[in-house]
Amino acid sequence: MASNFSFKRELNQVLFEGDSHFKKVILNRPRKLNILSYEMISQMLTNLRAFEMDPTIKFIILKGNGNAFCAGGDVVSICTSMVAGHWSFGARFYEKQFNLDYLLATYKKPLIPLIDGIVMGGGAGLTMHGRFRIVTEKAVFAMPEVHIGLFPDLGASHFLSRLPGYFGEYLGLTGAGVDGAEMLACGLATHFVFSKDLLNLENTLQTQTSLEIAMICKIIEQFAQNPKIKEDCAYNRSEIINKCFSKDTVEEILLALENEVKLKNKAENWIIKAINSMKLASPTSLKITLKSIREGRQQTLKQCFIREYTISCNILRGTVSRDLLKGSRAMFFDKDKKPKWEPRKLELVSKDMVDRCFSAIDEDDWEYLQLPSRFDAVEKILQPRL
Repeated sequence: MASNFSFKRELNQVLFEGDSHFKKVILNRPRKLNILSYEMISQMLTNLRAFEMDPTIKFIILKGNGNAFCAGGDVVSICTSMVAGHWSFGARFYEKQFNLDYLLATYKKPLIPLIDGIVMGGGAGLTMHGRFRIVTEKAVFAMPEVHIGLFPDLGASHFLSRLPGYFGEYLGLTGAGVDGAEMLACGLATHFVFSKDLLNLENTLQTQTSLEIAMICKIIEQFAQNPKIKEDCAYNRSEIINKCFSKDTVEEILLALENEVKLKNKAENWIIKAINSMKLASPTSLKITLKSIREGRQQTLKQCFIREYTISCNILRGTVSRDLLKGSRAMFFDKDKKPKWEPRKLELVSKDMVDRCFSAIDEDDWEYLQLPSRFDAVEKILQPRL
């Protein structure tokens, strides 16, 4: 497995700007879709902790430069380390990322993400757990981890499981994308603002020197719109989604979708895409994803983070499968988009194999994710809507 490697350090990957009473945290890798590096995560964790303790700072704006908000975490660097025999780098990467996301989810000051472009994986982890989630017509949300041998993590089992019905299972198992209007409709976003109005929204927020939550809401509402979702979007097919994705196993979900195709003279396009997408995904990842989302329904965010970290470490270590390397090779290195999953069929992935990925790693220096004791504000914000 080869990769483009350079000893040249990439500077200013995150920008920290603002006046005395507010700060802007700006992801600044536009050519790489603001993919999160280890250095970015470390800098954000350090600075955001300091901002939270500074009494003069009233709120934080989080945004990305370029056409993407954030397309996820730096999987290439993690896989490069795995190939070299250092899966523990990936574990350290995830440990720091989970701590950053938990800090943001429980932040004591208003955090205002402006999602004006792609938000996937690690980008969703930064934004989906807070009180405010502002999107535009350019926003595209997706959790496509099953197609590279991973699973929706960084709290995805918490926020996906709390979407209406079984829409979260649909998004997690298919990796399907939804636009800003659909994000607002299903609850992934709290507000929709046109991209052209974001600068005016920022400027209006910045003129306020003492911002309470009610005032922030009032200002955002001045710019907020209520867009119509597309008639043929998947969210408008909740009856079929709930019927199919409520099944107990991935095999049953796939069979239910295929039966829907047989029942109709002309199958809807989103069903065909869902079937094809699941058939191209890692069978192991699909089964891990379904179990993770189902367990997330009954757990707090903190519990989800701890469990997801354990699963991630087992995937990095290759406890039952090396699909992360196979998927990353096909997507990021050779780019042939033809991963050779092992096991290659759903029926070959046993319950025991999946359960082992949820279990502690039997190595002396490994331990469960340690998160600080903080007021878990998110539990009052995101409630299950089944």
